[in-house]
Amino acid sequence: MTTKYSVIRCGWKTLTLIAAAVAVLWMPGQSLAGPATDQVKGTVDQVLKILTDPALKGERKTKERRAQLRQTVLARFDFSEMSKRSMGQYWKERTPDERAEFVGLFTDLLERAYVDRVEGYTGEQILYLEETTDGNYSEVRTKIVTKRNQEIPIAYRLQRADSKWAVYDIVVEGVSLVNNYRTQFSKIIRTSSYRDLVKKMQAKVEGEEGAELGAPKSKVR
Repeated sequence: MTTKYSVIRCGWKTLTLIAAAVAVLWMPGQSLAGPATDQVKGTVDQVLKILTDPALKGERKTKERRAQLRQTVLARFDFSEMSKRSMGQYWKERTPDERAEFVGLFTDLLERAYVDRVEGYTGEQILYLEETTDGNYSEVRTKIVTKRNQEIPIAYRLQRADSKWAVYDIVVEGVSLVNNYRTQFSKIIRTSSYRDLVKKMQAKVEGEEGAELGAPKSKVR
């Protein structure tokens, strides 16, 4: 039963596509578009190395493998910035302790979903199409080609700090992950409270049934 305070159910196919965009087959002959693409590819290569390492395969190595995957993802994704943007106007209302709490929960939710889906990668082909940069912001556009020859556009939005480019949003088929969460979080805070949002996030982290967070749903069938 869905209540007015329930969070929209998650689009697992979309999370699978997002995760597949990390486990990339780099096509021979393609040139890197710029430093942001270079760094995204560096993360991709590290993820592939972990996924294909014989010493990390099997259920007995799950904990170690996932720990390495999470470390790699955390190094490239700016979950603090994603958290701030996902909270929108309500971010400025939070105390320092509340902000730290929210960032921790949001990071845990996203990186767990991401890593879970990365492990299900089955060799989808990824093409890097274009990189556009405006000052300290860049967008790396990619395209996933599924085994059914369906094409799914995925764009990484990145922000530069010194020489590092960090992902702060992912756009799947034109739908922003951050904007999607911001809409849901805003609704819960408006109709209930910030504490209610935190409780729902904690429930999801703890794996309680029905406590699902929503990601934009893919059109892929």
